[in-house]
Amino acid sequence: MLVNLNTILEKAKKEKYAVGAFNATDLNTARGIVAAAESENSPAILQFAEVHSKYISIEQAASMYLELAENSTVPICVHLDHGENFDTIIKAMHLGFTSVMVDASTQPFSENVKRTQEVLKIAKALDVSVEAELGVMNAEDGSGALDYQNMDDTYTSVKEASNFVEQANVDALAIAFGTVHGLYKAEPNLNFDRIAEIRQATNKPLVMHGGSGLSNEEYRKSIENGITKINYYSTMAYEVTNGLRTYLNQKDNAFLFDVDMKTIELVKENIASKIKVFGSSNKA
Repeated sequence: MLVNLNTILEKAKKEKYAVGAFNATDLNTARGIVAAAESENSPAILQFAEVHSKYISIEQAASMYLELAENSTVPICVHLDHGENFDTIIKAMHLGFTSVMVDASTQPFSENVKRTQEVLKIAKALDVSVEAELGVMNAEDGSGALDYQNMDDTYTSVKEASNFVEQANVDALAIAFGTVHGLYKAEPNLNFDRIAEIRQATNKPLVMHGGSGLSNEEYRKSIENGITKINYYSTMAYEVTNGLRTYLNQKDNAFLFDVDMKTIELVKENIASKIKVFGSSNKA
């Protein structure tokens, strides 16, 4: 069933688990994600990232992802991830996305608030949920040099988070506490206390971006301290690719449709394992 983000996350916040938010750039990946959610009887968030428009258009994504969500046996939110352009955000809402992310995190605080408020006015009228981001992370494609052991200056400010949600009453807030987009090149240095402090100051569902490559314990500690949405993509994409490579090396007579079905299977296995860790199994 198709639902908005608020419907999923308020329950997760109350019951102290996290819902996985999984990006897809093609139909097979999206099918694997929904199949995993159904197999675990878990809600899930199926995401289209604006930067992925070179792989699939937002119109194509909307058509496929919304159909999958509407016919799913579990709650599925179709979400625009990292919406930086106002026109893209508006288009997503008109296409039927039930949630959008306003990413103005690289802008000054006041501009971030202003852009988020503009989207909120429209989204609330359409029953579309809104996520915003506050804090500094590397680029969403994983680029950018980072000093993993000295990231304190990038963490989201507790005071700014409190001020932000007072001015822009978003449904979820993505925060920076030491995670990075893409695959990790060194051990992450996560500030779990900062998550708890922001949760107490805002009482909002908090979002982890850069959710690939963490240990199960790091996921669990993040959730215990207030994370209720975990964006997870890069590790899945990497591991599924390696799984396909192994499969093709072992099966000389594979056809394209065999690869399609294997992709769905590998994505389903990978996502289901994360859903178990995030604690959302049997929470549909």
